[in-house]
Amino acid sequence: MIREFPLPDLGEGLTESEIVAWRVAVGDRVELNQIIADVETAKAVVELPSPYAGVITALHAAEGETIDVGAPLFSCDTGEPVAESDAPAAPAASAGPATSSTTPAAAPTEPDEPAAAASAATAESLAPEDDAADAAPGPNLVGYGAAAESGPKRRARGGLRSAPVATVSAETAPSPVAAHDATVTEVEPLAERPRSTPPVRKLARDLGVDLEAVTGTGERGLITREDVEAAASASTSPARVSPPSESVDEFLPDSMRTADLAGRQQAPAETRIPIRGVRKHTAAAMVRSAFTAPHVTEFLTVDVTATMQLLRSIRDDRAFAGHKVTPLAVVAKALCIAARRTPDVNARWDEDAQEIIQFAGVNLGIAAATERGLVVPNIKGAETMTLVELADAITALADTARAGRTQPADLTGGTISITNIGVFGIDAGTPILNPGEAAILAMGAVRRQPWEHQGEIALRELMTLSLSFDHRLVDGAQGSRFLADIGSILREPGIALTMA
Repeated sequence: MIREFPLPDLGEGLTESEIVAWRVAVGDRVELNQIIADVETAKAVVELPSPYAGVITALHAAEGETIDVGAPLFSCDTGEPVAESDAPAAPAASAGPATSSTTPAAAPTEPDEPAAAASAATAESLAPEDDAADAAPGPNLVGYGAAAESGPKRRARGGLRSAPVATVSAETAPSPVAAHDATVTEVEPLAERPRSTPPVRKLARDLGVDLEAVTGTGERGLITREDVEAAASASTSPARVSPPSESVDEFLPDSMRTADLAGRQQAPAETRIPIRGVRKHTAAAMVRSAFTAPHVTEFLTVDVTATMQLLRSIRDDRAFAGHKVTPLAVVAKALCIAARRTPDVNARWDEDAQEIIQFAGVNLGIAAATERGLVVPNIKGAETMTLVELADAITALADTARAGRTQPADLTGGTISITNIGVFGIDAGTPILNPGEAAILAMGAVRRQPWEHQGEIALRELMTLSLSFDHRLVDGAQGSRFLADIGSILREPGIALTMA
């Protein structure tokens, strides 16, 4: 039996996913729960196991395509026997547009007895198939709970949508004369929708391509991704710009007349990139945050010479070999200490309950730039970690994020965040809060600059800190005290020993 596996909802309320890579090919034999594909949600790349054991007969999307939840992902021959009564109904269940050998069952014709018997037999053969599909539950999909008992029922693409279509053989079909003599009410069938897969239809919507105007080059006229991209390229070619009229030319200097502008008035070529995946999720989150929480940003420039000397000492100490202790790790440790002294920054505003929720621990989000966009996974229980443990956790978190393997659980539950804009040579900025968090700290680049030190001007290593906070939760005094505590620790790391 051929089973069609629809893309499941991965438990994050998502409506679509992108196929990053297939782990199998058509003709491969797979086992139950074998990883068959890597799919990218709006937050991370997830490994998708197979709910069936059998032979792959079709892959319904190519790598790089985005498909909707519930759309067919792949088909698998499970080797289960098919009852003889089910066999005639199989083509009708998955048939495309009706051909000349199909007759709408709703048409009020009066066929002869053999035709009526054939129609009744066809109707009876359809019923057992539906019952069998409803009665045979599939195996559990590991990580996503129990699988649906049957895949989504696919709508016929052509013919009358208000009535089923029965397949009638040529021997039992009513004769043209009998059909002509019968008194019938002619019903115009609905226009047939262009044949394409859900990912191709979505791509067409994203690129603004009308599928009605596209000629399919795939099997049986199927519109492929290449057909849509070709149509999009043709529609976005630079348009010819009409030259100015002679009446306008009269008032232009010689250097700007029509003859001189002809080669300079072509519209520039453009590239359209569909908004999806991590970029789509990040954009929605940032808009929601910017227009929900009243942001305030404060800046503090700190002499971090002592911190940089500490890091150099750690680097040279064999006891810390294999540990990548960076300025980010020190800032993270300082933030955890300062958050304990000002718990208002480690909180969340609950609009529905009209309550402020203060967190007992720190789930520290670290913004990571990846090829797929910005993600902010968080370190659970960061306040309990030593400096070295924090450094190791940050390194592992960044490596996993850049590889696109961050798990959804690591992207939720954050309480406060850090973004390291200094790695790009930036000194300061106004970071936007992650939705549900009260504060985010941006650390700038470390620069050697003239600075007042012990009453004299000396070259010191400086860093600018930028703290954005939600003014509903954090007042100016609280935000300033929190930022000043972080600055004190970075200015003199030993001061952390005196902070309760």
